[in-house]
Amino acid sequence: MPLLNTTAHRTLAAVSSLAVAGLLTLSAPTANAAGGDRDRDGMPNRWESAHGLNPNRADARGDADRDGLRNLAEYRRHTNTTDEDTDNDGDDDGDEVHDGRASTDVTDADTDDDGTLDGDEDANHDGVDNEDEDDADEACAADDDDRDGDSVSDEDENDHGTSPTRADTDDEQQDDDCQADQSGEDDDS
Repeated sequence: MPLLNTTAHRTLAAVSSLAVAGLLTLSAPTANAAGGDRDRDGMPNRWESAHGLNPNRADARGDADRDGLRNLAEYRRHTNTTDEDTDNDGDDDGDEVHDGRASTDVTDADTDDDGTLDGDEDANHDGVDNEDEDDADEACAADDDDRDGDSVSDEDENDHGTSPTRADTDDEQQDDDCQADQSGEDDDS
């Protein structure tokens, strides 16, 4: 009986073909094929490293940016563990996920495409913006980012029409917080 006709040889040839085609791996499986998961916390090593987490420490239950959304949920929802408001709509990631409103999406700044950011919407029509209702439940004002250091929280910059990344949005040599005070608006910071 020739070697090519044996069952063992045909099986070996088929397995080799699958391996070469990438349809079969001959190495031990990992917890997550997209980069491994050494600490077995449900988040791939590469993703943890890219988002400021330690791939050798099980930190799925942590909340690195204090937005009310645990790290594992940030991974599953494609949000950023170092930014409390990934879509920059004025509503913290955790608030958008847990508010139970269909009118907010944690990865879409204007979920209903009406030209108003989700944080500035009033989903329950009580006269208070979503972002301000969420602020009432936060432990401290430090929970709100102020990237440009002008003493106006990033979410309130939306209300004032100023930039959350430029302390003097209109270049008039006066920080945005002074202009908000002069206009008589409360900056909620």
